[in-house]
Amino acid sequence: MRYQISGKQIDIGEALQTHVKTQLGASVAKYAGRPTEAYVVFSRSGHEHVCETVIHLSTGLTAQATGHANEIYAAFDSCCEKMDKQLRRYKRRLKDHHRERVDPVELSSAGSYILAPTEESDEAAAEPDHPVIVAEMETKIPSLSVGEAVMQMELAHASVLVFRNEKHSGINVVYRRDDGNIGWIDPRNAG
Repeated sequence: MRYQISGKQIDIGEALQTHVKTQLGASVAKYAGRPTEAYVVFSRSGHEHVCETVIHLSTGLTAQATGHANEIYAAFDSCCEKMDKQLRRYKRRLKDHHRERVDPVELSSAGSYILAPTEESDEAAAEPDHPVIVAEMETKIPSLSVGEAVMQMELAHASVLVFRNEKHSGINVVYRRDDGNIGWIDPRNAG
């Protein structure tokens, strides 16, 4: 597994990096067979230390956790506990579905854009809608089953996830509804 351990305006020493690699490696090894990379960022928020961790697994899952504490090691330990809990739930769900993915998830490239809000004025009303693009990036769209997409969205604490449905290779969307349930958009099944 590749580690990227950094600090935002904090000097992190060799001992902390070794601790992170040892603890996080042991935690991930228990529940995930093939982790690919881990990003760990330490920062300060007032009097607290903050540890944010993101782990990418070969299954396409991205798990993330954040820990807060007065000491930097305690912040990491808190974050590691949350990550451990997420990965344990993930593994339990895979067993419940009686299906473990053998092959890595296929990823497709797609454009991702950030649009600026438009202000209504007399000139804007006369012209057709042309949003201003603030940023343009490349993103990856995973090829997943609907159950895996919902699991990945929940573990990433995201409100929406766009994915390629493994059954028919069509683009689908799962999202968290205001009532707490999960919505699923599959254009192929339009009636």
